[in-house]
Order: sequence, then structure tokens, then C-alpha cells
Amino acid sequence: MKHFLVIITLSMTVVFGCKPEDAQIKKDVPKEEMERIFQEIKTPYKYGIVLQHPDSTKMVDSPTVFRENDRWYMTYIVFDGHGYETWIAESEDLLTWESKGKILSFTENTWDATQKAGYVSLVNINWGGDYSVEKYQNRYWMSYLGGNKAGYEAGTLKIGMATSSTLIESKEWTTNNSPLLSPEDDDVRWFENATIYKSLVIRDSSEHTGYPFVMYYNAKGDTADYESIAMAVSDDMQNWKRYGENPVITKGAGISGDAQIAKIGEIYVMFYFGAFWKPGAFERFACSYDLIHWKDWEGEDLVASSEPYDKQYAHKPWVIKWNGVVYHFYNAVGDSGRVIALATSEDLTD
Repeated sequence: MKHFLVIITLSMTVVFGCKPEDAQIKKDVPKEEMERIFQEIKTPYKYGIVLQHPDSTKMVDSPTVFRENDRWYMTYIVFDGHGYETWIAESEDLLTWESKGKILSFTENTWDATQKAGYVSLVNINWGGDYSVEKYQNRYWMSYLGGNKAGYEAGTLKIGMATSSTLIESKEWTTNNSPLLSPEDDDVRWFENATIYKSLVIRDSSEHTGYPFVMYYNAKGDTADYESIAMAVSDDMQNWKRYGENPVITKGAGISGDAQIAKIGEIYVMFYFGAFWKPGAFERFACSYDLIHWKDWEGEDLVASSEPYDKQYAHKPWVIKWNGVVYHFYNAVGDSGRVIALATSEDLTD
């Protein structure tokens, strides 16, 4: 009898000693759920180019799409041969876009003098939601890739943060005077100690990591000469702590990068691009229940090269669902230079 009671007590300790969130989180998204998500997000119809620079020698890249005052806005970056600057465009229908001007420009004698590639933070991640941008501490926030060496993604790149009191005007955002994350930090990990690229910051209202703000970014190391997707976390958008010892997405070759997060029901979907671990550059996705453990899709690409304007690369996603239609914006490289193109779940070309 005594032995029996001890067994019961131990069993109860195991069950009730778990954190509730640990007991509820499913670490691996089932194959059938991955297939369901693919059917929901796939965009087999190429609409075409929606944004390009009037000067074909300049490259347009990295769309971030959001909604404000019943209109759509897209931040994007332009490479002019010297470095990256960040611009904003406006649209009524997600198809026709008009550039409004620059919001992050070159500066002098700063750590980010010649590279300011910005990505608006705290966009609503709910699939089919309002795609609004949250204000925090009465400011809008934008993480950006920064550096001070001229050229295409040249030198040691780091992550900075810009803020603004206005979201949709073509006014310069305020940049801080030091990077948030750098390959030169004391706590840098093996796969990110060479350079850091694009970042995405979301609010995690469930605080799966124990923090309200989560950043995904791609980086490469001096011994890991490939790009992987990493995580960092923050309580206040200004002080960031690296999360985990390893990448959350990596192929150990080529590039896995430029994450965007959407939440479809209880599943988080990470849109990202892959390159060079098979031919070309192409759009992929992974799924998670907790923003930490990711199940990679093993099926066909979401978007891949098929048209003259994306014959070289089809990559760097921003995907939304609006009025029943999925819009997949991506960076296309082909016979029209480097531009922003669109694929959709329905044929909108008629």
C-alpha cells in the first residue's frame, strides 16, 4: 500500500510539475496540417511587376506591406550602386502602386552611413486581419540593416532601429546611434559572427519565449558561410537578447532568409526564401505552434522562377490575405532588372 501511494504521488508530480504552456504546445506540426496550410497560402497565378524604379539601373527590393486609413502602403528598399535607402509607396487596390518618397536616407560619419534597409515592425500578423501597424510607446518602429561601407550589402552589416511619430508620410525616420545586434557582440553565435541581414519584429501576445517582442533575422558566420534564420527577443524594443543556441531555419548551405510571420488559426506560418541549396532562389514556408520550433515544408515552392521578369530569382516574400484573395509580393530578378512582383491565389489579370 505504501509503495502504491508513492507511485501515485510521483505520477502526479510529473503531470502537475509541467508548465501549462509546455503541456499544450505541440512541438511538431503534422503533415496533414502542413498540407492544409499550403492549400490556404498557395499563389499559382503570376500577376506581374507591381513596382519598379524609373531608372532601370537602380534595384528595388524587400517589400513590407501594411494598411492604414483604408489604404495600403509598402516600404521597400532601393540600391543605387552606393548602398541601400528605404522608400514608401501607396496603393488603393494592392495592384497599382505609387512611390511617395524616401524615409531612410544616407548619412555621414555614422555606423549606418551607406546602408539603411528598413522593415516596418509590429505589423498585425493575423491572417486575413487588418494588417495595421501597432504603435509602441507612442512611436512607430522599423528595424533596418545598416552599415557604412559602400556597395551591395558590403562590409559588416548590423541591425539598427528607427522610430517615427508618423507612419505613412515620406519623412525621415529617426535612427539611433548604435546597432541593436552586431556580429561583433560578445554573445554572438557561431552562425552569425560574420554579418547580419534582414530582420522582422513582431509582437507575440502569448509570450511563448517569455518576451512580448520577437525578432527573426538572417545572418552568416565566418565558419558558417551560408545564411540561416535566427531569433532574438526583447521587453522594450530597444534592448535585444539572442534566443537559442542554433538557427531556427537553416539548410547548412545557400540562403534561408527574409522571414515574414502570419498566424493562421493556432499555427504560425513563416514565409521565407531559399537560394542556392537547390538551383535559383524561391519562396518557401515553415509552420510552428510556438514561434520557436519550426516544421519545414517539404513540398513544392510557393513561388519560383517562371516568367521573364523573375527568370533569375523569385524571392523575399511578403504575403497577405485580403477579401478572400492571397497576395504574395516578392522580389523578382530577370529581364526587367530587380523589381517587386506579385503572385495571387486567383487570376487577377483579366
